[in-house]
Amino acid sequence: MTLTPKHSQDSVIRMTELVLPNDTNTFGNLMGGRLMYWMDIAAALACMKHCSAPVVTASVDNISFETPIKLGNVVHIEARVSRAFSTSMEVHMRVWGEDPVQQYRYKSNEAFMTFVALDPNGKSRPVPAIIPDTEEEKKLFDGALRRRQLRLILGGKMKPEDAGELRALFFEPTTK
Repeated sequence: MTLTPKHSQDSVIRMTELVLPNDTNTFGNLMGGRLMYWMDIAAALACMKHCSAPVVTASVDNISFETPIKLGNVVHIEARVSRAFSTSMEVHMRVWGEDPVQQYRYKSNEAFMTFVALDPNGKSRPVPAIIPDTEEEKKLFDGALRRRQLRLILGGKMKPEDAGELRALFFEPTTK
């Protein structure tokens, strides 16, 4: 089965949420778990848009909370498929907070998640390749293989010596 590659831009999902009292901790900041929940939904929607199939979360990379989002502020999440492998997709996400009263936006965090497409029997299925168009999309696409190798090593699914893309970053090529 041949799948037609799709443009990264075609997978973009933008999600907006209002931070309500039930979403916050005792400091009046959006709880990290609530934000991760919303990010997981946005990322899954981007993947389903890309592959036209149900998907499941396979991994979540490090999520660092740079700036807290306060009660009453708005959360903006942008998710896009940055690269597709045989059955998995890496999703790049950006999160901004917005103070609707003062009318300014601020970066909250950025993260990567990986999803796997499923067939009707719940088994992994092939996904279309990604075509990166912009310089930013190309940069994300090129780095995805190294990030994938790191995920596989950390998950015990790849030996460090087999991670050629990562090794190239740390070791000089040997000449004989």
